[in-house]
Amino acid sequence: MTEHEKYMSLAIALSENNIQEGSGGPFGAVIAKDGEIIAQSANTVLSTNDPTGHAEVSAIRLAAKALNSFDLSGCVIYTSCEPCPMCLGAIYWARISKIYYGNTRTDAEEIGFDDKFIYNELSLPAEKRQLPSEQILHSESLSVFRKWQLSEDKKHY
Repeated sequence: MTEHEKYMSLAIALSENNIQEGSGGPFGAVIAKDGEIIAQSANTVLSTNDPTGHAEVSAIRLAAKALNSFDLSGCVIYTSCEPCPMCLGAIYWARISKIYYGNTRTDAEEIGFDDKFIYNELSLPAEKRQLPSEQILHSESLSVFRKWQLSEDKKHY
């Protein structure tokens, strides 16, 4: 068994254990760096009542804490299922170097986890999405951005 298969097997075991315990959905994720496991998590949506508690996001939070950094460059994530749009965004923001996944988003759709709606919505202009959004207080908000831009204490991320 390769190192990648070992870490993926752990992600799959986390997903299976999560359904056996009744803690949440069948999803697990492992983050490794330089051949060492940094963090691991199963889906925590139901156990924490947190809709962002997907396995990948939960593992990213744990890895960032363990490494004391928001930049997870050089890390690899192993996830039992192809990441949803939220998780994929989090993986990009964390600068994770590579994703290995087991199930596809089509596999997830077949058991009731359908992200196609979100993928479709993201491809539409904001005014055509089903979730209404409206810009207000733009100049006030923009003034804060300008203060950030001029700040000498800012840290880019």
